[in-house]
Amino acid sequence: MNAGILIDFYKSVGPAGVILVFFAIYGSYLGIKNIIYIQLVRREFTKGFNDVVQSQTISPEKTYQGDNPLLAIIWDVVCTHGDHSSDIRAEVAYLFYRNFESVAKSLYWIRLITVIAPLLGLLGTVFGMVNVFRAIAEETSPDATVLASGIWEALLTTAMGLSIAIPMLMLYYFLLLRFKGFHIEAVEYSYRALGICKKNALDTNNSKCACQK
Repeated sequence: MNAGILIDFYKSVGPAGVILVFFAIYGSYLGIKNIIYIQLVRREFTKGFNDVVQSQTISPEKTYQGDNPLLAIIWDVVCTHGDHSSDIRAEVAYLFYRNFESVAKSLYWIRLITVIAPLLGLLGTVFGMVNVFRAIAEETSPDATVLASGIWEALLTTAMGLSIAIPMLMLYYFLLLRFKGFHIEAVEYSYRALGICKKNALDTNNSKCACQK
């Protein structure tokens, strides 16, 4: 019975429609996975950075042991640019892509789906119209059912392509805005972390001078 349903569905939407369904499932999976991932990263980062600020433990001499990509970026910036750079935006951009590579690739795929889905819908429209004209050419009195089936496939795949592309485009820009927000926060918190390190170093030097006196 399930096989019969799948066969009927394939006959209704054609190969382009089947690919569109796969794209819809895959794009939805990428979107949901990355939304959850970004939320978890943000929550863990806020707690982790507050703990670092309170304990004053961030230092170029120490290595980051956790798995939060934002904290890893800030720690790497402190280790590589703590003493010799006043503008860390280029370094943050590189580290940001390296630590969020999976999210960046997911965004590329979602964006690709938004572009391909309407084209596949148009391709399905072409296939449907080809079937209609072939039926007209092969028979003197073409069956109205065959003609309707071809037109149905043409209209359905076009609607499917647009129905997939529009939500995926909204999802893409939503994730992109959150992604860019993370980038801005990474730069801001990196400067704050460098400030903490400089303050710690200054306090340490003052303590040594006091001890020598």
